[in-house]
Amino acid sequence: MNKNTQNFEFQFFESNIKTTTNTKHLMTIGLYFGSFNPIHRGHLAIAQYMYENYHFDAIYFVVSPANPFKREASLLDEYKRLELVQIAIEDKNYFFASDVEFYMAKPSYTYFTLQKLCFDFPENTYSLILGSDNVEKIFRWKNNEEILKNYNIYVYPRKENVQEISLKNIIYTHPPLLDISSTMIRERIKKGETIRDLVPSKVAEVIEKENLYTLFSKENTENFTNSRYY
Repeated sequence: MNKNTQNFEFQFFESNIKTTTNTKHLMTIGLYFGSFNPIHRGHLAIAQYMYENYHFDAIYFVVSPANPFKREASLLDEYKRLELVQIAIEDKNYFFASDVEFYMAKPSYTYFTLQKLCFDFPENTYSLILGSDNVEKIFRWKNNEEILKNYNIYVYPRKENVQEISLKNIIYTHPPLLDISSTMIRERIKKGETIRDLVPSKVAEVIEKENLYTLFSKENTENFTNSRYY
């Protein structure tokens, strides 16, 4: 995939990209949607588990853009979050950072993102990687019937008691769940505590060097708003 190809409205930030515009080889790709505010070791552990256990050729970290109509102080600029994802995955040639939703109409809907990817790269097949809290609301998603009909959804638990939905293409998985959250990281930064045990070292270096997340007020650290509407 050539990052300079003008026909595409988005890029994948990775030096060793397997797909090109002329490639007809079928790739099986897991789309890991999230704000990644910031990305941490828990995100990476889930992605690694999915790659190793479900025969994906690649995992795309699809970074959700900020909601232009309701900006929250604790949500870092999407391009900076994308950069941190890129840094976190730079040693994995099967992980890619995606800004596909940055250039689409807001708010972002999963169905439209899937349509765009399938239109631009019809040689690939796509599956969703989502937390159980989002999947429990799946029947409220836009065009949920089409998503459920055409895509597999790999679900990782976000809480102890997961209410499973009995559909053949919803696959419940059991990755190692680390006791880490982006909220925890932002709270530590606000308190001046180290985050080096929670994020990759190079990510921590950038956050510390650029003083990211240090100016967020307490009332905004718990609830942030991105533009993802499932």
